[in-house]
Amino acid sequence: MTRAPTPTGGDFRRHDHDHDDGGVSDVALRVRALESLLVEKGYVDPAALDAIVETYETKIGPRNGARVIARSWTDPTFRQWLLADATAAIRSLGYAGRQGEHMVVVENTDAVHNMVVCTLCSCYPLPVLGLPPVWYKSAPYRSRAAIDPRGVLAEFGVSLPAETKIRVWDSTAEIRYLVVPMRPAGTEGWSEDRLATLVTRDSMIGTGLATDPRSSAAEQRS
Repeated sequence: MTRAPTPTGGDFRRHDHDHDDGGVSDVALRVRALESLLVEKGYVDPAALDAIVETYETKIGPRNGARVIARSWTDPTFRQWLLADATAAIRSLGYAGRQGEHMVVVENTDAVHNMVVCTLCSCYPLPVLGLPPVWYKSAPYRSRAAIDPRGVLAEFGVSLPAETKIRVWDSTAEIRYLVVPMRPAGTEGWSEDRLATLVTRDSMIGTGLATDPRSSAAEQRS
């Protein structure tokens, strides 16, 4: 069974092995060139492409991860399996594939908040989160998340108590991480489907929290 490794130094798990970003970068360049050509010839609508990418970034992929999280919130046996062998537990729900072969799940608590970054490129668990957001691949996030995670979280609107420890996990070509956010209060008795609606993409990366249903209801009334 695969267990989450302890970050070196207690807060940040570095890696110094090679990534496969060279091939990805080459493919990305080819895709951009092909896209530009197709747009120029009028075969492709840029707005349609943007809509497809947006769907995969915010709907299809993250919805898979949200179902994983919701199951862990409602099923203690599944939660233990997920923390002990995330790859197998996630696969049991039908979410498997390239860049999700070796998964590790880390759980947020009152004492510890976990956050994921890939410091050298953009390693990301596609089967459960879809396409990585642009900011995840940006150099500022990749560098600052490791050295100033609390400051980065503040920019995402996440303010944690001073006593809460922040652990930053460095995703690699071999291991991809998924964060289990804390279950919001006031959701006792909720169905798995309903709980999944509270799980955001950012909360599974660690740059956000699960949606508080009380605040959502207040916004709807205002």
